[in-house]
Amino acid sequence: MPEGLEAEIWCRSAQSLIGREIGPVWCDERVAPVGLADELVGAVIRSVRRRGKVLLVGTEGPVLGLHFGMTGRLVVDGRSPIERLQYASGADRKEWDRLRLETVPMMRQGPALRMNDPRRLGRISLDRDLSRLGPDLFTVTASELASAFKRRRIAVKTALLDQHVVAGLGNLCADEVLFWSGVAPTRSVDSLRELELEAISAACRERLQIMLVAGGSTCGELSPNVRAEAGSCPLDGGNLRRASINGRTAVWCERHQQ
Repeated sequence: MPEGLEAEIWCRSAQSLIGREIGPVWCDERVAPVGLADELVGAVIRSVRRRGKVLLVGTEGPVLGLHFGMTGRLVVDGRSPIERLQYASGADRKEWDRLRLETVPMMRQGPALRMNDPRRLGRISLDRDLSRLGPDLFTVTASELASAFKRRRIAVKTALLDQHVVAGLGNLCADEVLFWSGVAPTRSVDSLRELELEAISAACRERLQIMLVAGGSTCGELSPNVRAEAGSCPLDGGNLRRASINGRTAVWCERHQQ
């Protein structure tokens, strides 16, 4: 967290920046390339879009990339559409800022764009090549999954977290997708049948949109509270199991996910 859903929410919020000229820029050079501010000042913001989990602010020159870590968040014109992330502090301290970008004329409420991250896990880039990322989490198809899984023998949960397979899926959303597709996260990708690939891709396209409207990656059936308790499945009452798969916590129903 944040995942592609949070990046999409921030992307929509930042659309208001399009057409503005970039003014003074400050960034924490521990997470940003040297000289970033000089490259951006005076440029006009032409686009704001998302690629996987990355927010891209395009100008007629460089493209600013915001890569959010587990605790990073975005504030636009003094407001954040996501006030608090599940695994982050609810505080908002100036010393946690990693980027402060003003636009002309300057806003009274502070920087037009601010990236705040208490743990310094995110990073900032200029003109990064993202062409190797896989299809987007909202549009991925069964045939794209089949192509990405070809000649691989790893757990499907691990494969889905690979951004070269599906761009934007994180731990919570991957579990949610598998929950609704009826596939256990421990299954090897080479064992998946065509109908199961169809179910996974359909869950990405349909269920994740529902979570987006509800507020993000913590708003699925396997919410953080459900994950912590690992009691009964909210869908069929079966036992929920929680285990580590390749270092990542997975939660699934032992009854309907096979």
